[in-house]
Amino acid sequence: MTQFVWLVPLFPLIGFLITGLNRKSALGKSSGWIASIAVLASFLVSLLIFFEVKNSTSPQIVHLFDFINTSSMVIPFAFQVDALSSVFLLIITGIGFLIHLYSISYMHGDDGFSKFFSYLNLFIFSMLLLVLGANYLIMFVGWEGVGLCSYLLIGFWYKNPEYTKAGRKAFVMNRIGDVGFLIGMFLLFNKFHTLEFLNLETLIHQATLDPSYMTTVALCFFIGATGKSAQIPLFTWLPDAMAGPTPVSALIHAATMVTAGIYMITRSNFIYSHAPNAQQIILIVGAATALIAATIATRQNDIKKVLAYSTVSQLGFMFMALGVGAYTAAVFHVITHAFFKALLFLGSGSVIHAMSGEQDIRKMGGLKSPLTTTYSTFLIACIAIAGIPPLSGFFSKDEIMMFVFAHGTLGKAIWVVGMFAALMTAYYMFRLLFITFWGSFRGTEHQKEHLHESPILMTLPLVVLAILSVLGGFIGVPKVLGGNHALDTLLRPLYVSSGIENEMHLSHEMEYLLMAIAVLIGVAGIVVAWFEFKKYDSKKEAKGMYAFFENKWYIDELYETIVSKPLNKVSIFLENVVEKSGIDGFVNGIGKFLQFGSSKLRLLQSGLVGFYLFLMVIGIILLFIIQLWYNNLN
Repeated sequence: MTQFVWLVPLFPLIGFLITGLNRKSALGKSSGWIASIAVLASFLVSLLIFFEVKNSTSPQIVHLFDFINTSSMVIPFAFQVDALSSVFLLIITGIGFLIHLYSISYMHGDDGFSKFFSYLNLFIFSMLLLVLGANYLIMFVGWEGVGLCSYLLIGFWYKNPEYTKAGRKAFVMNRIGDVGFLIGMFLLFNKFHTLEFLNLETLIHQATLDPSYMTTVALCFFIGATGKSAQIPLFTWLPDAMAGPTPVSALIHAATMVTAGIYMITRSNFIYSHAPNAQQIILIVGAATALIAATIATRQNDIKKVLAYSTVSQLGFMFMALGVGAYTAAVFHVITHAFFKALLFLGSGSVIHAMSGEQDIRKMGGLKSPLTTTYSTFLIACIAIAGIPPLSGFFSKDEIMMFVFAHGTLGKAIWVVGMFAALMTAYYMFRLLFITFWGSFRGTEHQKEHLHESPILMTLPLVVLAILSVLGGFIGVPKVLGGNHALDTLLRPLYVSSGIENEMHLSHEMEYLLMAIAVLIGVAGIVVAWFEFKKYDSKKEAKGMYAFFENKWYIDELYETIVSKPLNKVSIFLENVVEKSGIDGFVNGIGKFLQFGSSKLRLLQSGLVGFYLFLMVIGIILLFIIQLWYNNLN
């Protein structure tokens, strides 16, 4: 079946073309179903591929054609099918299908209905291209495609200037990261004359390389990952991406864009295994991101902004795993996070739908009774992300923190930071739950009269994702709890070939202790949230440190001061002085000089024969003078 892997990205591409080209025809009304069926077809093919490759220890390359073929460069358009890519195929197409299905009802009646689904299909196609590419260039094509689609979808409601501004912000910040990705590719090709993953892995293991070179390459790719996966300092675009429709938020945060950086570094494990200094930086940046984003999430009042900063924080945990070489743990958390974060975003969309577009949780409350399905599934997702067993978040987050703890002295310090971030995760998620669903209703009478559960097309994906959030963790039950960690068994050949051990060295007693601490911290966060928000006062203003967190550490203001304003001043100077007075002045000056000169020269054309004879005599005299001067010089 692997030879037909090209069908996986082909179906969404066809869906994009059909829905995009027929958006104004009668077929446009069926765009939602056409796009959903396209992604479902990709999921079914991905499922068949997964069952075929799960028992294979070697990757398979499916060559389609030569993308670039010159005397100095040959880059094939080829797909690499192995355990890692097959897992991501299932995440992208599976979660993507549920989001498409949900969107049919959520976007019903929107003027851009067909356009929305064409963009969604293009988004899925680009992400599939990213994870299937057998070399960095094909990955980069998908990488850029994902960036383009995020811009289109974040600013989908383009008539709102703030939404288009958010789309531009995402586009620009991702381009900054992409520069790092490009430089990393250039460095690799200049050294090895190939960008294919398997060839690079062999050449790097065989070569004796300068550690500083490998660190530079690894950091360049990490810069690219900080853009796509929203790490410090390129993370502020992701919360602003909430400007897009809620299904877009779910797709970006759960199944596609933000996981791109995790996938890229995991796929590049053969580089990072030779760059320990770069891994240390990734570990520290991941921990800092997890902590800062978690503190900000504790005091956000927009239901989607809370979830957005939660995503940034959880991505920080994934990068912590990458920083200690725990690639399976990172991928495991990608999977479980996809389940409960997609559920949380789609659940928030159900709440917003019931509240007639309201997103401020201070104006909600008491939604537990009218939105029973939404509340029940949202509760499951909150328990999962809080790391309470036996739900999925417990297993994946616990595995990350154990690997971090086992990573020497620095790892133990980072473990403390990570556990504090985990405490706040449980706190802010149940703060969100209690304020939104518990207590008395704080909205308007009009909103109260129209409160109702969402249609079946919106609640069905919630139920499916809730089940996955409960059961998803069992693919990675650790041996200490009697499991065999099926995911690690599946992915281990990928790391063994790179010489990565991917095992922690902790006693069973220590593992049990760390698990107990993790559970107690999660429960503590829930209890603190309960006592603080069981009787919520929406009029109480944040003060002191809480106000600092509510204003997002003033990071956007800092960037505005040290980056945006200076660049604006420089651009104004370049426009007014360099462009208008300099370049335009020079060009226009030449024109004015020629015009002035010609206006004076034309006076010589008087039409008088005597004047012309006089000029001829003067000319002959000048020629004699020049000739005499030239002879004297020689």
